[in-house]
Amino acid sequence: MSTRAGMVHARPLRRSDGDAWRTSRLRDERIIAPWDATSELTWAARHTRPMWHGHRSLLASGARRGEIVPLAITVGGEFAGQVTLGGIQRGALRSGWIGYWTDSRFHGQGVATAAVALLVAHAFGPVGLHRVEATIAPANRASRAVVAHLGFRREGRLERYLDIDGAWRDHLLFGLTVEELPGGLTQLLSRWRGPEQTG
Repeated sequence: MSTRAGMVHARPLRRSDGDAWRTSRLRDERIIAPWDATSELTWAARHTRPMWHGHRSLLASGARRGEIVPLAITVGGEFAGQVTLGGIQRGALRSGWIGYWTDSRFHGQGVATAAVALLVAHAFGPVGLHRVEATIAPANRASRAVVAHLGFRREGRLERYLDIDGAWRDHLLFGLTVEELPGGLTQLLSRWRGPEQTG
């Protein structure tokens, strides 16, 4: 998908993404850490090569069980972050959550929005979900802008929802169902860019 930064794609994570993942997250600690899960480890200790292999292995195991769709975001073929469809439930619920982060070099250029659009379309298409939701810290304006661009509804506030950066933090709940998106990816792009720019 075309953005101001270049062509955005979402593909399965590769073992070889490790160095780019580490470099990006270590450089962007100040930006990412305030929204990341609490850990007893230092930021540097959480981003070693063995930690990457463990992280990727855990995601791959969940993907094989059909619980998660973990993807790398690329811009012009270069690793630029991650977008994940997780917590996948089947049966009467058919729901999952979406999470994402991008390298600061690509902020403000539509990269995260494009990646989320691609994965939402995939969730409502091949994955067969009925609902996708996102939980976002109220102060995370950049992340809130992504879901706003794509037409997610704000549904409520979850009190003390996640243990983030050393404390239990409230999060805002946003949702989207397949009935709201009969046009799939084309409709998502139209919401974001306007109908004249979706081709």
